[in-house]
Amino acid sequence: MQFNANQPQDLQVYLARNGWISTDEILLSLTKPGEGNMNFTLRVRTNARSLIVKQARPYVEKYPSIAAPVERAVIEGQFYRRIARNPTLRAAMPELLGADSDEAVLVLEDLGESSDYTYLYQGSAGHPDHTLSPDELQELVRFISLLHNQFRTALPDPAFANQAMRTLNAEHLFNYPFLVDNGFDLDTVQPGLQALALTYKQDIALKRIVARLADQYTSNNHAGLYSLLHGDYYPGSWLRTQAGTRVIDPEFCFYGPPEFDLGVMLAHLHMARQPETVLAQVMQLYDRPDGFSENLLRQFTGVEIMRRLIGLAQLPLSLSLAEKETLLAHAAQLVVSAAD
Repeated sequence: MQFNANQPQDLQVYLARNGWISTDEILLSLTKPGEGNMNFTLRVRTNARSLIVKQARPYVEKYPSIAAPVERAVIEGQFYRRIARNPTLRAAMPELLGADSDEAVLVLEDLGESSDYTYLYQGSAGHPDHTLSPDELQELVRFISLLHNQFRTALPDPAFANQAMRTLNAEHLFNYPFLVDNGFDLDTVQPGLQALALTYKQDIALKRIVARLADQYTSNNHAGLYSLLHGDYYPGSWLRTQAGTRVIDPEFCFYGPPEFDLGVMLAHLHMARQPETVLAQVMQLYDRPDGFSENLLRQFTGVEIMRRLIGLAQLPLSLSLAEKETLLAHAAQLVVSAAD
């Protein structure tokens, strides 16, 4: 069953049947809590409580033409249960209140009125209203530092393989943006971007390196220990709440190279024009697990910047074409210069 905001009675019966609300509770409102990409999400307010109901559908919610595995809801539920072993990580995320693998539904604690951090993309360089505060930065870096160090293993946990989601993400991270003719006219995003992207789409040496990165991401050929990763650690997965910064949406999680999470975070801070002092603080605060590769970190940072600028997963960026040109050149250099 696919739930929607226009059929509250169906959702009320379903939630009561599973014991997530009482049979005498009345649904007062169903609203959209934020701008998610992957899943259908509702804030459910009753006369007794407020919950977040999240359903994975066999496609990407923002791009229905893109198929996506519904098992991502199961994997996400497993992530909440796994990190609950650490009190600090547990407190940094909403509580998992219920899960239904048959309907691909998660019921989560409502963190209250909040906003994600995608507003960072709209600021000018160094603008104080669009710069992460020291406290916010510390909370965000502490989360992945703890995650990567507390949940670390010599062999990846098969329960967190999440192979279908990794395959989906790899297509849009390592392949699609670098295809010369992928059917996506970047000039519809910003005039002149298509010609700018062509330089990198035709760079055979760059694409060979990116293909090797794709193999490291999708396979279990990582050199060294594996860490549990959030998998999509960017401003859309960070929430600013009255209680502080919180982390959501770990449906891309898996055991893999910790350089990936930190690289994604750094890439988005670059695109959000965060000051060099912020980037330096991230590098200083992050507690590197044994065997951490600075070269691999640079490569994952570079490829994430590139895919967000010339791929399908566009961001609400306020960057000029000249700024994107500079960022793309820097990103390509990060990928190529760190290659073995």
